Amino acid sequence: YRNFGTKLWNACRFAEMNGVWEGHATGPAPSPKATANKWIIGETAKTLAEVNEALAAFRFDTAADALYKFVWGKVCDWYVEFAKPLFDGPDAEETRQTMAWVLDQSMILLHPFMPFITEELWGTTGKRKKLLVHTDWPQLPASLIDAEATREMTFVTTLIDDIRSARAQVHVPVGLKADLVATSLTNAARQAFSRNETLIKRLARVDNVTEGPAPKGSIAVAAEGAAFAIPLQGLIDIAEEKARLQKALEKLGKEIGGLKGRLDNPNFAKSAPEDVVMEAQSNLEARLEEAAKMQEALKRLSDLG
Repeated sequence: YRNFGTKLWNACRFAEMNGVWEGHATGPAPSPKATANKWIIGETAKTLAEVNEALAAFRFDTAADALYKFVWGKVCDWYVEFAKPLFDGPDAEETRQTMAWVLDQSMILLHPFMPFITEELWGTTGKRKKLLVHTDWPQLPASLIDAEATREMTFVTTLIDDIRSARAQVHVPVGLKADLVATSLTNAARQAFSRNETLIKRLARVDNVTEGPAPKGSIAVAAEGAAFAIPLQGLIDIAEEKARLQKALEKLGKEIGGLKGRLDNPNFAKSAPEDVVMEAQSNLEARLEEAAKMQEALKRLSDLG
């Protein structure tokens, strides 16, 4: 959780650098026009509902996990990136208000789990009427959840994630930009892509975007209502990458076999300390997951011919 604290601290520093708390005290949720701002407000309301339900059931672990995923994934990873171009456009002021509000809600919800760092951040950001520990617990209505904004930003994040994953699986160098070919688009997907094209291209390392059939030697990616292809010609040596993956899978297969052999041995389960057995099980799960990703990458490349 040290890395999590650093992530939150850096998000607050980024917010301060953009003046989000200047003149914005903690208050009701803003009513923004920008889709990304509507989306993050709705995600905050959803997270509060999850946390309240978990706390009512005394599932503090579930509440902490929901907050971890929201603050790290939705706020620090996605929303901070979405906000950067908004700060340079006509929606800058509402984005400052929204980011201030979202980070304030995040600190309030995190306070029972991380009291010291959140109290410190609370005291160094904005003008506060009282300590964080004395601040009221939020009450956010479900009406804050904008279904259209949720659908559109889910499309954007899913597409970016899929492009990043596909690139990583076949070892496209991080520094290289790839072209993207839209092979199928519904009207809704076309509009969502068009409104967020600049953002998608920047975060997914995309160069040119065209429409048409998938070129030979390309891998497929998708989001709701849309299918795309990433041409690999000139980015990687397909034969070389297939050979690398096959060799890595063989090595991983031996490690998986060894771990399964240990865990299937009754003497190991009986005589080994519990933490050693659990570590072996965890290592096996991790390697099986890694092998599945490699097999998927190999399938992607094999489909290219």
